Amino acid sequence: MGRKTPSDAPQSAKEAREARLKAALKANLSRRKAQSRARSGNEAEKTATENGGTGKDKAG
Repeated sequence: MGRKTPSDAPQSAKEAREARLKAALKANLSRRKAQSRARSGNEAEKTATENGGTGKDKAG
């Protein structure tokens, strides 16, 4: 995490909690997006190898 300057510190316990939750939510979202990208990349590779490398469905 980055270093905080005194002016960046929340003023109250409520603001500190909100800032902490906001940071946790942002980290969670980033993690989920990375997982989604990894899964979609793996599925594209799997589809391409199953279809002879064309990357298209056999039905279409």
